[in-house]
Amino acid sequence: MPTRTEAPAVSKASEPGPDPRPASRARADREQVGLLAGMAHLSLALWALVVIVPLLFTFLGSFKNTEELFGDPFTLPASLRWENWTRAWDTAHVGQYLLNSVVVVFFGVAGTMLLGSMAAYVLARYEFPGNRIFYYMFVSGLTFPVFLALVPLFFVVKNLGLLGTHTGLVLVYIAYSLPFTVFFLAAFFKTLPKEIAEAAVVDGCSHTRTFFQVMLPMAKPAVVSLTIFNVLGQWNQYLLPLVLLPGDAEDKWVLPQGIASISTAAGNQADWGALFAALTISIIPMLVIYVVFQRQIQSGLTAGALK
Repeated sequence: MPTRTEAPAVSKASEPGPDPRPASRARADREQVGLLAGMAHLSLALWALVVIVPLLFTFLGSFKNTEELFGDPFTLPASLRWENWTRAWDTAHVGQYLLNSVVVVFFGVAGTMLLGSMAAYVLARYEFPGNRIFYYMFVSGLTFPVFLALVPLFFVVKNLGLLGTHTGLVLVYIAYSLPFTVFFLAAFFKTLPKEIAEAAVVDGCSHTRTFFQVMLPMAKPAVVSLTIFNVLGQWNQYLLPLVLLPGDAEDKWVLPQGIASISTAAGNQADWGALFAALTISIIPMLVIYVVFQRQIQSGLTAGALK
């Protein structure tokens, strides 16, 4: 009978081992990611120093006298001179300027968000002749520098009888804040599901009610983010108030104008402590707003990308 031949045994030494290349590639990728992360952290640390150092210098300067300010800038003040803050608030009228800024920015941002959200929703969700034309007209406002329109803007506001009034400044703030607001919100409204709006219409909601009670609450992250950005932008605006609130309307000046006036006076009277106190007063509200709402800002900026 024929005998069955057995297959020759394969030695373990001749078996192919695991390929070392994937492990080395993964190690190289981890090293590259670690290098990039280290560079990113270093850049953020440098940027934090660029931001924190001037803020610290300003805050410490608000409690110093002139001799200490022109000495070592980062030494602690010999005493907490709250009289600098008192002179800035009362003598330099920073309290009045702060109130004016709050009023102007409140109505400016409220009007911007109301009109901007409605315009963005219509341009994003409704098709009608000229839709793209209106959209691009809004977007073109992002490319138009403010200082190019200062002279014609002065005469337009003057002819309307609104020169030297908060009403004229609020209307201009709204006009200049609308392009970015419409551009950002229109992109966000396009990401919202159409089925929800259609269901609301089927249930008997009008277009206005659908917008205010259904779609606008869904866009809350983007609305909050845009509101904070508009607050920051309008609060720090200097050129527009300088042109639209001239010197004879000093009681209507906003905070940047008031601080510029204090700076000019400080150059002659050497009241640098009051100037730094005024700067600190103008910084604190915006710093508090950003710290409180930083999560809403981040979620609003990423919400559209995650939908």
